[in-house]
Amino acid sequence: MKEFVKKYRHAWLILTYLPIYMVWFLLLERYITKDYHIIESTLDAYIPFNELFIVPYLLWFPFIAVSVLYFIFRDRTECYRLSGLLITGMTVFLLVSTFYPNGVALRPVLSELNRDNLFLDLVAALHKADTSTNVCPSIHVYNSLAVCFAFFTSAHLKGKRLLKAGILILTVLICMSTVFLKQHSVIDVIWAVAIMAVAAPAIYGRCLFKKGHRTGTVSE
Repeated sequence: MKEFVKKYRHAWLILTYLPIYMVWFLLLERYITKDYHIIESTLDAYIPFNELFIVPYLLWFPFIAVSVLYFIFRDRTECYRLSGLLITGMTVFLLVSTFYPNGVALRPVLSELNRDNLFLDLVAALHKADTSTNVCPSIHVYNSLAVCFAFFTSAHLKGKRLLKAGILILTVLICMSTVFLKQHSVIDVIWAVAIMAVAAPAIYGRCLFKKGHRTGTVSE
């Protein structure tokens, strides 16, 4: 056990942060229930609700968990970078939600859709478990982009085009699901992309142009 902990000690950063994030997030969910700012864009009205997107939306949870575990066990350097990227975005999200309470009013009344299927049942369960507050920036979008970015920059996956294509497709579908399920506004997505565009170069820096990333040298 001692050797195991020593070998994977690089996981401490993300594993220490996750309990902090969860406690903070649950407090926000409990106490931000009214007097919050509605996030909405005119573009939201042109995006139809589609319950089929519940599939990629729910796949986000194993996607992020499995990806983090992969880098913990396979790529120490990338694990540190991904941890920094995830922590940056999630911290920004927590701070925004705390000092600028926000939410959406986009969710449809499911009983008025005049249809019944398994996907709608899953959406109904999601509505019961997740409030319509604390939405900007979208963590679904940000974390998906961060993980996708990590896979594309990892030296371990040099030349794994099929795998990367699958990850990219899943990432796009997850991002789309946030607006097609009316869980988020387009504005939430835009802010997540903007934060990612700033955080990724800041954390990865010149390492993207180092020899190891150009030749596929495995980082340890």
